[in-house]
Amino acid sequence: MGSLSGQYDLSFKILLIGDSGVGKSSLLVSFISDSAEDIAPTIGVDFKIKQLTVSGKRIKLTIWDTAGQERFRTLTSSYYRGAQGIILVYDVTRRETFSNLKEIWAKEVDLYSTNPDCVKMLVGNKVDKDTERFVSREEGIALAKELKCLFLECSARTRENVHQCFEELALKIMEAPSLLEEGSNVVKRNILKQKPENPPTDGCCS
Repeated sequence: MGSLSGQYDLSFKILLIGDSGVGKSSLLVSFISDSAEDIAPTIGVDFKIKQLTVSGKRIKLTIWDTAGQERFRTLTSSYYRGAQGIILVYDVTRRETFSNLKEIWAKEVDLYSTNPDCVKMLVGNKVDKDTERFVSREEGIALAKELKCLFLECSARTRENVHQCFEELALKIMEAPSLLEEGSNVVKRNILKQKPENPPTDGCCS
């Protein structure tokens, strides 16, 4: 398929957020390369590109992997700009990573996300360590409902549900017309052709 690799129908920007060490990078590597080696903590921000076909559409995902540590959080607002999907990751064996999603990360999404229709997904990672689990699936589901997120549990190590995370997210994004317009170059060009961006204002709406 080499020569076709530059061709896709839609392009989405996806963000991975959550505490340091919950497995955001492992999740991404597991999805991109079909393996899940242990990797060093992300410094600042890193992104990877993956193409997949969902519902007959070729989707290009640009997935931004963010550092969970406080000291790297200077780029924050630029991460979020234009993201159509956000995956909030916690570690089912570390309760504080779950609490922090609600206390810190979800609030950050509200603060910085530029897209009211942005699709959010709550992901509990490391379910392969079931004996060490401290956050039940039911609690995950309840928080996802509260934060209006999709929900999945997965394991970057065994690759259980890893592809589903990204596929379900892409599917959901495809159901939101406003996100599709942003994600499609073709649509964008047509919009520009059809109408001037902003009608002149007559100063009545200050």
